[in-house]
Amino acid sequence: MLSYPSGMSVSSRALNMLAEALRHQRRVRRTRWRRLEAGQQALLVLAYLRKGETYADLAVGFGIGITTVFRYIREALQVLAAQAAGLSEAITTAARKAFVIIDGTLLHIDRVGMATGRDRPFYSGKHKRHGVNVQVIADPVGRLIWASPALPGARHDMGAAREHGLVDALAAAEIRVIADSAYRGAGRNVEVPQRRRARDDGDQRPRLSANQKAVNSAHARLRGPGERANAQLKSWKILRRIRGCPHHAPLLINAVQVLIQAD
Repeated sequence: MLSYPSGMSVSSRALNMLAEALRHQRRVRRTRWRRLEAGQQALLVLAYLRKGETYADLAVGFGIGITTVFRYIREALQVLAAQAAGLSEAITTAARKAFVIIDGTLLHIDRVGMATGRDRPFYSGKHKRHGVNVQVIADPVGRLIWASPALPGARHDMGAAREHGLVDALAAAEIRVIADSAYRGAGRNVEVPQRRRARDDGDQRPRLSANQKAVNSAHARLRGPGERANAQLKSWKILRRIRGCPHHAPLLINAVQVLIQAD
């Protein structure tokens, strides 16, 4: 197999943060010797997460065995995930913002047992794909504040937000929230677009007034930057299509979240 030099769009700040965390882990474990130093291990893990490289390709590029690549990646993911902010920390950060944006996104998966019917909870009728549902909190300019643990992709955004305790936590902190129509009924602090009223006696649905359309346009401008947080997650190719077991998705999401915030 051939190898070649390449590059990736990740800052040196993220690399240095991960390398230092791995050095600390080695000191705690009193590790005497490794095939790769901490900086090279960090680079290997970033290539896996950012570019979605396979274990076999990484093994050739770094001159180590496939089993060693697997062990290095698993170790680094656990180190990163341990640093991920919890919901309470995210709410504390969100309380300092003028408002926050919440949205749900689907991360595609491909390893589900379709023959046994176990894939059904992971099938999203909206996206016509198997995946996991992730709830995202972003600040007014679209920076990622928090990404939730993964739930099966068939879960509706509102149900997923309630299951994570996100709706109640935002309401208790009285944080102004901008969201799409999926979160209608989440509470007074959650602003969603205007919608057309129910059918009248003539079986007609009244159209939105000019003022209501203007309100929806202003709402969309506020909510738009929230898509940037979803795009940040999916810019890490490992999350565009998760090749492993869906139950390992939270580990990947937490690791990527820490690297994004370190950037």
